[in-house]
Amino acid sequence: MIVYGRNPVREVLRGRRRHAAGEVLATESAAREPWLRGVEVTLSSPDALERACGSPEHQGICLDAGPYPYVGAEEILTRADPLIVALDELQDPHNLGAIARTAECAGVDGLVICERRAAQVTPAVCKASAGAVEHLRIARVANLVAFLERARQAGCWSHGTAADASVPYHRPDYTGGVVLVLGSEGRGLRRLVAERCDDLVRLPLRGKIASLNVSAAAAVLLYEALHQRTGLDTVPDGP
Repeated sequence: MIVYGRNPVREVLRGRRRHAAGEVLATESAAREPWLRGVEVTLSSPDALERACGSPEHQGICLDAGPYPYVGAEEILTRADPLIVALDELQDPHNLGAIARTAECAGVDGLVICERRAAQVTPAVCKASAGAVEHLRIARVANLVAFLERARQAGCWSHGTAADASVPYHRPDYTGGVVLVLGSEGRGLRRLVAERCDDLVRLPLRGKIASLNVSAAAAVLLYEALHQRTGLDTVPDGP
């Protein structure tokens, strides 16, 4: 996998999770980034970088990062009172990247995606996540319904999203083991996935648009969960 963009490449190097990470290609300008000190860099032209990574959005740098290190779903479920995001056949790589970025910033224990008919971690997802996927545990499952059943057996409550749900998003208890389940673009949750959730919640819509983007919905739910799990007065302000 050729990862491109300054933030994604920096986070690959910081995360040190990709055992096959190899050659860094960079323009002369990008090679002067302070975080590249001590890293062997091969100088390259913008055109050569675009050919190497297949995108003009390389920001002057790319890296042969090797395969993405997915984790097993059980590794996430065995953590104490985990906060997990599960995506039901989400297909847009930019949405996956945005959700991964928010999830990592909110300190979730893991992100679960479907093996089939769903976006996987690609260079575009790495870029959209600003490198967050290098620090986040991401698991792939063949059957999301079966995963939610295992989560229930592990003591987790699953909360899905649906536009016509009767439960406001802030009403459930998001402390303890929690799985936040979001559906695909347009279709939402599949019927069997929705039925496996302990409840379905809705976000208020006060404008004329019928729905939020799934990555925006994920951000709202995650920070409501973070509020309940830590308390606003104990959340440190960022820089």
